[in-house]
Amino acid sequence: MKINNKLNEYNNKDKIINFKGIKFHNNCFDYIINKISKGGILVAPAASALAKINIKKKYYNALQKADIAILDSGLFCVLLRLFKKKKVTKFSGYLFLYKFLKKNNLKKKKLLLINPTINESLKNKKLFKNNSFSNIFCYVAPYYTKSTIEDKELLIIINKYKPTFIIINLGGEIQEILAIYLKNKLNYKPSIICTGAAISFLTKEQAPINKIIDKFYLGWFWRIIYNPSKFFYRTLYSLNLIKLFIFK
Repeated sequence: MKINNKLNEYNNKDKIINFKGIKFHNNCFDYIINKISKGGILVAPAASALAKINIKKKYYNALQKADIAILDSGLFCVLLRLFKKKKVTKFSGYLFLYKFLKKNNLKKKKLLLINPTINESLKNKKLFKNNSFSNIFCYVAPYYTKSTIEDKELLIIINKYKPTFIIINLGGEIQEILAIYLKNKLNYKPSIICTGAAISFLTKEQAPINKIIDKFYLGWFWRIIYNPSKFFYRTLYSLNLIKLFIFK
């Protein structure tokens, strides 16, 4: 049994793709949730955010320090195939949360949801309650400046409540830095999940993406249709990700 476990661990390590110091996992949900459940940080960087790592040093540093990065971006998956000859399977933040909600052995775990607004807190908590989660606490984050991301009040709440999972539903480039801050300051080791706006697809706060749209890499298109003024230029900027593959 020990030999089989070591062999499985070796095979899964072989599925870790190190891209500029960021540890992307080309693994299934069960492997990822088992690994992150031991404590650590999971991130799901979008293409538009990844495209900025050369100019957003704090964000880049946070991604490098994360324990697991999942393959949220369809464009990134395509570029890995074209430039690195790596055949990977897209595994978005949306799909991760969808599977998390269905995982029976997580239903009784303590959860802390960090949300951007009171309205989204109510919707997000309702989503988890409707999926039979009962031990849920919500925190509405203050406005964090990108120069200084810290929150002493949040530290006090987490150290007192001690949630097993902290799910950060804030924007990219902020949530990851906040996650590192929490990891360094907390007096225990929770699982910190940075899936940002992904929960909004499930609550219908943003474009109502489903598994078919996600599977065929059409989330970006659906978001543009749903809110073109916000997502057209963000999607266009994502193409700068190609430069990271061309100019090493």
